[in-house]
Amino acid sequence: MNKLHRLLAWSLTLIFTLSVPSYGWGKLGHMAVAFVAYQKLNQTTRDRIDTLLRINKEYDVWVSEMPKDASDDDKKMMAFMIAATWPDRLRSKKLHPEIDDDGEQPRTLEEGKRNTGYDDLLMHKYWHFIDKPFSPDNTPLEDPPDLNAKTRIDLFRKVLGSSEPDPKKSYDLVWLLHLVGDVHQPLHCTSRFTKLKSQKHGDRGGNLVKICASAKCNTNLHSFWDDALGNNPNVTAAIKVGNRLPKARVEAAQNMDADKWVVDSFTDAKKTAYMNPPIGVSTKGLPITQKYRDAVGSMCEKRVALAGARLANILNKELR
Repeated sequence: MNKLHRLLAWSLTLIFTLSVPSYGWGKLGHMAVAFVAYQKLNQTTRDRIDTLLRINKEYDVWVSEMPKDASDDDKKMMAFMIAATWPDRLRSKKLHPEIDDDGEQPRTLEEGKRNTGYDDLLMHKYWHFIDKPFSPDNTPLEDPPDLNAKTRIDLFRKVLGSSEPDPKKSYDLVWLLHLVGDVHQPLHCTSRFTKLKSQKHGDRGGNLVKICASAKCNTNLHSFWDDALGNNPNVTAAIKVGNRLPKARVEAAQNMDADKWVVDSFTDAKKTAYMNPPIGVSTKGLPITQKYRDAVGSMCEKRVALAGARLANILNKELR
């Protein structure tokens, strides 16, 4: 390995080990985002999506997870909902035994940036987030890497509106469904830097913040937010959640600027996710109060509804 290659490898390792992948919303949350979006899609867009999703080799697996008595139209909707979880499902060796990387970081920058469709057998965990930094105690900040959820959203939107072949559009579609949801989870757009030894390079979207959401104190802040709407992986449960969500404000839903989405999530994280009390800076498990649970639940309902409305607007206007 020559000096240039060693330098590149070292740089990539440094960048990506300072941020761990976080899986925005649980399966239920991602399906709820897609459910909200599907209600707002026009028929032409729905038909186009159905064609693209059937290209995914896991389509029959999705169908097997649906209620047996679901109508054909409902199955198309449910396929759309389950497809939104596909980038996380890549982690399952049972479903994808051909994938042999851990997805934590690309072996090369070119590998991390590529967009070749389903022949790309990498997990790309680093595509799921963009951890904008802040510090309450003046700890030096580090900018997030260029390979992140926001830059991938921009790329996939361009492909969906282009003349690229359908197999590539299918791949980019399922990623887009997922990532639009991800960037509306505030802790997917944030990393708090503190003087704690474990957090001087950031808390990785709350993954390094231990909390006590139960008597066992065995979870972290990020996971708590991911499952704020529930953790039932059933598609029918996601439909129930989607039906109870508040409607997104029309003006906010029409905002198609992903940069603005990230900034809003970042602001919400600082304002609510790290509110003090109860989420201070500590090496011990921090207690979660009912007041905090209520604030998180209310915000997550609004964020999921907004993500779904924006996703629908993107697909209705840009998918070709």
